[in-house]
Amino acid sequence: MLYSTSGHGEARYRSISVARTSAMVLRYWYLLRSSWPRLLELVYWPTVQMLMWGFLQLYLDEQTGFVAGAGGVLIGSVLLWDILFRGQLGFSISFLEEMWARNIGNLMMSPLRPGEFLAALMAMSVIRLAIGMVPVTLMAYALFSFNLWSLGLVLVAFFVNLILTSWSIGIAVSGLVLRHGLGAETLAWSIAFLLLPLTCVYYPVAVLPGWLQTVSWMLPPTYVFEGMRAVLIDGVFRADLMAWALGLNALYMALAVTIFVRLFNQSRRVGSLLSLGE
Repeated sequence: MLYSTSGHGEARYRSISVARTSAMVLRYWYLLRSSWPRLLELVYWPTVQMLMWGFLQLYLDEQTGFVAGAGGVLIGSVLLWDILFRGQLGFSISFLEEMWARNIGNLMMSPLRPGEFLAALMAMSVIRLAIGMVPVTLMAYALFSFNLWSLGLVLVAFFVNLILTSWSIGIAVSGLVLRHGLGAETLAWSIAFLLLPLTCVYYPVAVLPGWLQTVSWMLPPTYVFEGMRAVLIDGVFRADLMAWALGLNALYMALAVTIFVRLFNQSRRVGSLLSLGE
């Protein structure tokens, strides 16, 4: 990393620079918009997921009438899951693009601070998520009469907790890739799927065995999906669930940042930032 020898320069380096963070976001935005396959991919998979679960919802509605009474809980579940998964993937993909280009060493020798780098990745994950999810939510309303936006402020509470979880996963995975190289990049695609059965995306926590319920309640998304079912099925907003989710997210975010900083410093000490590979 580059440090200025003057006190003024050191103060500037220690301060968070909005300009440097914005410059990184702009870099990723130019990279994204210059490639229509990248833009198409952001919408493609969420659309496939939404159509598959939407038609399954229609089938179950015809056979049992359950889903209609549940307020479209299956489509709601898959849309909220995509916020978590796509948010994490958007963070990790922007980071991995720097790895694939062997550009991490160059960035870390610039005045860019790790915190500014992470902030840019967070901002880009929201941008990528918006590009992919907004059209899909509109299609869900047009095709299946499910309006996610009708949740209003409840949706904001769900979104905040899910995006914080996605960032925590992305930050921890990025630290592991920095330390162990591109051989660990598969974690960016696979680790979120470990949460899929444990956070009870498509079924209530009560379905799990007792010992696994304890594990499930340790994960912030569990509270979001239980809260979503409470809203769609019972018409009740569980603020207590959102408070628990926010508290756990704060804990896991602090843990993820600590992991990233320690692994980043280890990478600097062993000189792996300039020799990252498989």
